Amino acid sequence: MLVCFWGFLYSNYLRFWLKWILRLLTRKCELQRLLEGPGAGAQRTLGVGRCPARSQPGSGGWRAVPVLRSAVHVEEAEVEKCVRDVMKEKKIKQQDTGFKTNLHISLLQISGYKKLYLNVENLRKVPYDSENKEHEEQLIELWNLLMPHENLKARITKQWCDIGFQGDDPKTDFRGMGLLGLVNLVYFSKHYTDEARQILSRSNHPKLGYSYAIVGINLTEMAYSLLKNGALKSHLYNMVSGLPQMEHFHQFYCYLVYEFDKFWFEEEPESIMHFNQYREKFYEKIKGLLLDCDAVLTLQN
Repeated sequence: MLVCFWGFLYSNYLRFWLKWILRLLTRKCELQRLLEGPGAGAQRTLGVGRCPARSQPGSGGWRAVPVLRSAVHVEEAEVEKCVRDVMKEKKIKQQDTGFKTNLHISLLQISGYKKLYLNVENLRKVPYDSENKEHEEQLIELWNLLMPHENLKARITKQWCDIGFQGDDPKTDFRGMGLLGLVNLVYFSKHYTDEARQILSRSNHPKLGYSYAIVGINLTEMAYSLLKNGALKSHLYNMVSGLPQMEHFHQFYCYLVYEFDKFWFEEEPESIMHFNQYREKFYEKIKGLLLDCDAVLTLQN
């Protein structure tokens, strides 16, 4: 109760006066202090993103005028104009290149994150279509990357179980994540071929084995949910000084695949029947890592 009281007191009264005192001493607004101070990357951009929520009506903050309130919602094409408008409204000289550059980067990252989510979501909504030549080519490419010395005898065959699909036709396993699940599997196999083949081999362990492709699709769902709920912001803002791209989402997926395999063998589950339990434990571990403002979770070549 006491903590809630002090939180309310700070948010509604003390913070306003603290900001006023800091502005009086530094002759700089909160946004200037944020953008000119240390903490580039996630620390800065997350701060910019939170500014509208923290400001109170009448405080002269982001909510004071429409251009400031809408700054964190601009599209990529509007970022440059928005930066100029913010500087004009806050009476910041256009020659202040540090402020201009840092605000431009932060707004690009914020708009880029939203755009990346939409692109990932659109790919997830595309169902795997066995009549689509491009879809089929990607599926065959996955087989060739993982099993270069073994020919696929037919399109529908039990051989698919050798790389961790459930049945003789993989298309049924992509229902939840659509084409996104396949694209991720192919990306990892193409860019980290040795690691992918090694993990596939480990997944056939007689006691600790798991279904490689099925787990890979499950990890796509994990990456997707972390992107959707905003947990990936710190990672992407630290990793990309600009617009996050689909490539960066795929790279994060590769990190998950590699780290989950290590985690699985370190935990030594009694059987695959406990997968959901350990999957949840791994998910909580990743979420914990992403809470760090300095988080960068990548798999290096």
